[in-house]
Amino acid sequence: MLVNASTLKCATPIRRSRRAIGQAGLGLAVPVLILIVWQWVGQSPDMAGVVPTPVQVARAWYAWIFAPPGMGLNPYQGTWASNVQYSALRVIQGFVLAMLLGIPLGLAIGWSRLVSQTLDPLIQGLRPIPITAWLPFSIALFGIRDMGSIFLIFLGGFYAIVVNTTQGARDVDRNLVRAARMMGASSAQLLRRVVLPAAMPAIFTGLRIGLGISWTAVIVSEMVAVKSGLGYVLWDAYYVGRMDIVLADMVSIGLMGFLSDRLIVIIERRILVWRMLQNH
Repeated sequence: MLVNASTLKCATPIRRSRRAIGQAGLGLAVPVLILIVWQWVGQSPDMAGVVPTPVQVARAWYAWIFAPPGMGLNPYQGTWASNVQYSALRVIQGFVLAMLLGIPLGLAIGWSRLVSQTLDPLIQGLRPIPITAWLPFSIALFGIRDMGSIFLIFLGGFYAIVVNTTQGARDVDRNLVRAARMMGASSAQLLRRVVLPAAMPAIFTGLRIGLGISWTAVIVSEMVAVKSGLGYVLWDAYYVGRMDIVLADMVSIGLMGFLSDRLIVIIERRILVWRMLQNH
């Protein structure tokens, strides 16, 4: 049976669309099942007033986003966007600082034996200290201010970035290094044109992990170190017994973390297009 080229060209986009729809359906199946079970559990007499149902959370979330602010009498009406903005700005500032310091330092540690022997033991010794342990130090040093939160976010993202970058620099194919040396590349050219591109997949892995930890750090810091943002709302809502806002806040945090991770993935695909072509 003969099939012309135009038919094949039309079939390919249709096949891709069906595959995309199928993947989206699989991705939504588990969340929908969780919502159904959650609604059923929340409606049971034993859980009444303890666990809000998804419908109750959706109503509270809608009011938190779209309702008029109400002259500050209700902090959970119309204040969602401002709190997301506060948290996102802190994450951006802390994460950018972690990236600007973590990537060059990771490359230096992974590529230079002297730098590795000098700095790697210090980083590996500080890395296991949890973010919460730095809270008293942050408050004592910066007070109840944004800088304390940014400092904790920086720490959260820094270690993931520097460790993954270090590993990426250490795993560079030595044949590429030898070839560059034979072609007369200097140490600076070797680092910029061979080591950095080869380490980029590991660097982006560190960025994704570090960004997720940064969102964790901003919530922890806003519970104690500042008086605004999603973390502050989370603790305040729990304190006054608004569990519907607490769950809406948790969903908001997850959504912001997911969207920021997708942004890193999009940038990675554009920069590492050569890797995608190589894998296919």
